[in-house]
Amino acid sequence: MVTLAVSAEGPAAWENWRNAFHELAPDLQTVSWFDPAFDASKVDYALVWDPAPGEMAKMQHMRAILCSGAGVNQLVGRSDFPKDVMLVRMGGDQTVVLMADYVLWAIVALLRDARTWALQQEKKVWRRNLEYRTSAETTIGILGYGNLGSAVAQRLAKAGFQVSAWCRRARPVEDIPLYFGEDGKVELLGKTDILVNLLPSTPQTRGLIDAEFLSHLKPGASLINVGRGDQVVADDLVSALDAGRMRGAVLDVFAQEPLEKDAVFWEHPKVFVTPHVAAEASCRMQAAYVAQTIREIEAGKTPALTYHPEWGY
Repeated sequence: MVTLAVSAEGPAAWENWRNAFHELAPDLQTVSWFDPAFDASKVDYALVWDPAPGEMAKMQHMRAILCSGAGVNQLVGRSDFPKDVMLVRMGGDQTVVLMADYVLWAIVALLRDARTWALQQEKKVWRRNLEYRTSAETTIGILGYGNLGSAVAQRLAKAGFQVSAWCRRARPVEDIPLYFGEDGKVELLGKTDILVNLLPSTPQTRGLIDAEFLSHLKPGASLINVGRGDQVVADDLVSALDAGRMRGAVLDVFAQEPLEKDAVFWEHPKVFVTPHVAAEASCRMQAAYVAQTIREIEAGKTPALTYHPEWGY
């Protein structure tokens, strides 16, 4: 019998994982990574998020490591990451739909200046900040056209927005206009009313969204960051918002999580803060995806979301 060790979300989450796998994949033997009797040498697969130091070294012999999140930079950047072991990120229909739903909500919140309404409600202020821009009059630019980026783009296009996306290298022409390379990125930014960042964290993207980057955006543009927190230079974003060059921001990811109590974003009047929830699928849906992925690997197939350094471009 194939065995999966679960460490994702820590020991407190083990019962939920165990019950989900028992229901959805009774043929899969699951064990807790935190069980005192656990022996990593007897396990075929591991489901992880951000293992403790030294734990990944115990996965050198495994057939695959499955990540409970869509991003894997917290794994591949470690010195103990076993580079010869297949790594598969979290996928599934629910993750994609949740991300598209979140981005659509964030865009509408920015269009209607919902942050102002929320602040007024706290103070019991009745002031009608009327906004008249419609979806058809709004251009959305998406950074990163991978699995999530393409799904978000299609969803927004169906909702009536004008949508374009940026990739690092050229791809075949699709329904969504695509821009490529550095010149294409600057051109996209100059046409964008609301920018959605879905890039992975790589040496090329860390610190990408800085003052120079933001200066290329259309005046009065807004930012939605659902990529990685280390891509935004916080001081530069705040400066752009305070100076009126940018209209607002919705931030779901941060360089340090949980977000520090004294972070300026918490109370900034132009910023919505959410606690890294944009595409967090249910335990049951994640378990179903993991079980299906293991079946594919056991059948000699390579899962679609097997790690590659160029994800998201």
